[in-house]
Amino acid sequence: MYFRVHQKSDAGPGITGVMAFANLQRRCPALCSGGLRPARYAGETPARQSAGSLALSVEFFFETVLMKRLSVSLLAFSLLAFGLPQAILRPAAAVSQGQPAPAGRNQSQSDIRHGAAPPPAPGLCAACIRAHMEFLASDAMRGRGSGTADELLAATYVGAQLRAYGIAPAGDAGTYIQRAVLQQPKLAALPLLTFAKPGTGDPGEKVTWTYGKEFIALRLSQTHFSGPLRVVNSDKINPDEDDTQVAGSIVLMVGSGSDRRKLRARAESLASAGAVAAIATANAEEAGRFPERSEHLPPLPTQIEGRAAPGLENNFSLLEVSLEAAKTLEELPANTRLNFDSSSTSERKYTWNAIGLLRGSDAKLRDSAVLLSAHLDHLGIGRPVNGDDIYNGADDDASGTTAVLELARILGAGARPRRTVIFALFGSEETGGLGSTYFREHPPLPLREIAVNLEFEMLGRADPAVRSDTVWLTGWERSNLGPTLAARGAKLVGDPHPEQNFFARSDNYVLAKKGVVAQTVSSYGLHRDYHQPSDDLAHIDFKHMDAAIGSLLRPVSWLVNSSFTPKWTEGGKP
Repeated sequence: MYFRVHQKSDAGPGITGVMAFANLQRRCPALCSGGLRPARYAGETPARQSAGSLALSVEFFFETVLMKRLSVSLLAFSLLAFGLPQAILRPAAAVSQGQPAPAGRNQSQSDIRHGAAPPPAPGLCAACIRAHMEFLASDAMRGRGSGTADELLAATYVGAQLRAYGIAPAGDAGTYIQRAVLQQPKLAALPLLTFAKPGTGDPGEKVTWTYGKEFIALRLSQTHFSGPLRVVNSDKINPDEDDTQVAGSIVLMVGSGSDRRKLRARAESLASAGAVAAIATANAEEAGRFPERSEHLPPLPTQIEGRAAPGLENNFSLLEVSLEAAKTLEELPANTRLNFDSSSTSERKYTWNAIGLLRGSDAKLRDSAVLLSAHLDHLGIGRPVNGDDIYNGADDDASGTTAVLELARILGAGARPRRTVIFALFGSEETGGLGSTYFREHPPLPLREIAVNLEFEMLGRADPAVRSDTVWLTGWERSNLGPTLAARGAKLVGDPHPEQNFFARSDNYVLAKKGVVAQTVSSYGLHRDYHQPSDDLAHIDFKHMDAAIGSLLRPVSWLVNSSFTPKWTEGGKP
């Protein structure tokens, strides 16, 4: 976006004319909407040029004792002479296909005094959806990396859109931006993994492994951790019986083969069961790259300043060892204690949320707010894949951010909803739900006044596991929210991937842990572009995305105007 500087020339009405036009446009929007423009620009159509060319600017100069130089513009004359007939002849409903309809708040005072019914809220704007996506997921945004200037730019963009939609700011100091102060720890030396190997002595021979030689970290959450070693078979059909015995342990996973997706899913299951860390076995080729990968030490999770742990992290680490090292671990006695040690430094950084609020009109319901949210950050610039190092995050989660913006546009344009609606776009979700955690601790309303949270995550592509026009809700069985919205017309079903534990893997979980009925709407079909540079605009299914957002318009409109308060089912609250 850029602003054109108008200069006085015979191509347009000049500064005086532009100012007069702007003043007149404020006073008579009905006439100015007929198409009259203050200047003529290169490349415009003849129809648009005609209005600008008819804008006359005549200057009269009077030099007297009582008067100094006076500039009088006859722009108003040209408007009455040429703009009015054009406005009358042009069809009143000439709205470009896919463009937003006029906001309901622009209804004239005359119509209101005479009791005319307010115009209906505008429908879905496909052009708006595409425009948001083309900006947020563009290469210019450099992947909206968590806690980077690109994330701040995304938050600023969202705030500007919320203002345009008539949503009040609810961030810091009367702005839309809410800033959180973070601490970013960084490894200062190669980590070590130590344990005692049985031998003739007591307690046995101490073995020390070095990062980049015998092992690396695929995910590292702490600089120090330890626990008894347990061995589990990742290929077991019913692994739950193992999971009940791994709390506090470091778990060696055997039998997982080369399926890294299966391995990570098993690791997530172990993390949920309370394991301190899991260890996978690398094949010979992967182990051969350990020295190269050790040149770049693994990142540590960022933390909100003053807090012990972030909102979505569970202090779980995932290591990978060579085949020889795995055989050594398998031969150790059960419950041999493993110790991971490293040193670190820390630096201050920031993350940014964008927050707006639409105050409810009903005195009884305005304190039972609906929170509509998504995360605006992604992975930023990363390891190149096929020459591309920008992780655009089109599906994850420019699509969810766009859904919230479209709902804000529609709800802001119609009659004020009875309930208060909060629009929150969180930063640093990808680094542990930091933005949503800070929001939870510093909400624009007391947390007890937020009745429900709908998070929107990855709506840009259809999930083959459900119908193409359908989206799903995480934790469907945990509350009565999903079935109620479905009964109101939402094309919404339960999460078809319960083994992925998506309910606990997005910002909704941060609120749910504090009692808010908070669940995520998605259509993520486990596509292989997840967290890859190929998650870009070329892979977005806009037809599906329009349908997905469109199917939620009436149910969400009903929700923000109803007295329905979702409840957790028995055992559903995390």
